Amino acid sequence: MNNLIRLIGRRLIALPIMVVGVTFLVFFLMSFSKIDPAYSALGEGASQEALAAYREANGLNLPWPVQYVRFLGNFLVGDLGTYGAGQASVAERVANAFPITMQLTFIGLIIAVIFAVIFGVLAALYRDTWVDQLIRIVSIACIATPSFWLAVLLIQAFTVNTPLFPAAGPLPAFSDDPTGWVMRMAMPSFALGVPVAGSLTRVIRTAMVEELDRDYVRTARGAGVPMGEIVSRNVLRNALITPVTVLGLRVGYLMGGAVVIEVIFNLPGMGMAILEGVQQNYPTLVQGVTLVVALAFIIVNIVVDILYVLINPRIRTV
Repeated sequence: MNNLIRLIGRRLIALPIMVVGVTFLVFFLMSFSKIDPAYSALGEGASQEALAAYREANGLNLPWPVQYVRFLGNFLVGDLGTYGAGQASVAERVANAFPITMQLTFIGLIIAVIFAVIFGVLAALYRDTWVDQLIRIVSIACIATPSFWLAVLLIQAFTVNTPLFPAAGPLPAFSDDPTGWVMRMAMPSFALGVPVAGSLTRVIRTAMVEELDRDYVRTARGAGVPMGEIVSRNVLRNALITPVTVLGLRVGYLMGGAVVIEVIFNLPGMGMAILEGVQQNYPTLVQGVTLVVALAFIIVNIVVDILYVLINPRIRTV
């Protein structure tokens, strides 16, 4: 238990270091933007006096390192700046958009995991049969299918040709309209999860095959233990150690894909916020959204690392 606590502690200690690194990278890259934040906030019709006053008030005339320190200090207290002529809060916009992106990400993740576990286990149990070959073909097809292309096909099939699911319109809160929420999120979640399901199926199938070939499986089968019990109690748990590690990287893919899928399905998440920031020349909005998405990816991967330690007791003594 002490070793487990130390491992978790190391990952948590590394979190602030990674946060500082991400903020520095995002701020550094955004400093190359040709857009003047003063013009973006006040408009091109603003006077030179107003622009100069805005730059002075927001520290835009300070040296770059000083600007970063101020930005980091504001970020630590939840201030991501403002954008637009109305000086809207970036933090408030992110607070409204981020939950939608995370909902879409994790629903897509759940879909991917369910399909991957079912088909990965079946492919391993019936390896080198027609079942395995069929699942291999389907999984490769899923991997080769871009989420945005699948999203367009789903809209054409289930919105245009057969109006079963809405592809646009407001997203109701789950507590207010569960059915409407599910109908609105069904297609984007499926489009997001299918490519991940394909790649994860191959990982689970390989891990399952390796476990099924181990001596303890042959011993248990020789002792008369039913195959279903061996798989559910031992093989599946041991085989999922590797896919859990891979899953952390797939979450990052899902979050990045969710940003694109949101634009296609007109969901008011982080993707739409980034699109607005790019189209309307709001660098502070793009900077804030990018930073929060990157930090969410880091935190999710730390959680996955801790989960990996809990699942695999063999590395708790490392």
